[in-house]
Amino acid sequence: MKTVVFTNQKGGVGKTTSAYALATGLHNKGYTVLIVDADPQSNVTYTAGIDEYRDKTLYDVFRGKCSPADAIRTVQEGLDIMSVGLQATAADMELAGRTAREYMLKNALQGLQYDFCVIDTAPTLGLLTLNALTAADALIVPMCVEIYSLQGAEQLQDFISTVQKYTNSDLKVSGILLTKYHEKQNITAALIENIENTAAALGTVVYSAKIRESVAVKETALLRGELYAEAPKATATIDYKQFVDEFIKREVKKNGKKK
Repeated sequence: MKTVVFTNQKGGVGKTTSAYALATGLHNKGYTVLIVDADPQSNVTYTAGIDEYRDKTLYDVFRGKCSPADAIRTVQEGLDIMSVGLQATAADMELAGRTAREYMLKNALQGLQYDFCVIDTAPTLGLLTLNALTAADALIVPMCVEIYSLQGAEQLQDFISTVQKYTNSDLKVSGILLTKYHEKQNITAALIENIENTAAALGTVVYSAKIRESVAVKETALLRGELYAEAPKATATIDYKQFVDEFIKREVKKNGKKK
């Protein structure tokens, strides 16, 4: 199972939308996919149509109250989700004394049989995000073309380096995914070189696919559906399809099967 995490400590960069788009895009191509919602806000869980508050959660797994299988819910055949739940907002404090607490998610995922696991994280660099990066094979950084997105890049770089040094030496930064993209805006031309430099500092590249801003993204979230089904002709949908294809071309070796 190849595990991919989406992380950026800045909110509003399309992290959840991108994680769900990759997960459903891979599923549509015939891969079995587990989504891990490691954000206590549970936005990707909501979008998937799952009411996590009624079920056992990943946080219950962390606290030894249930098995990982008990916390998995089916979105559709071949596409499942496991949510950390709202109670996990207290994870940093409640689990402060836990031995090997950085490896809780990695341990929970061991033995699960999927082609891919796609992890969405909170816009913070706390314990849950640390667990996600420790469990992952690849990291994708969603980023808007704006100065505020670049301001936190150095902090993110330091966090990734710490994870690679101490808890997951195999973690690879797959790339920066530009979201809410406006090609013709002056700010785009002014900042694109800075973003490419940020990618180089992370030892990666900027994905060729760039996700244009589209009202369909908000409408689909409201409908609790997926872009590919609800808005197949939207610009963002077209861009995410290109992103999924690019991800498969770059990252997939012999994982899984296609329909």
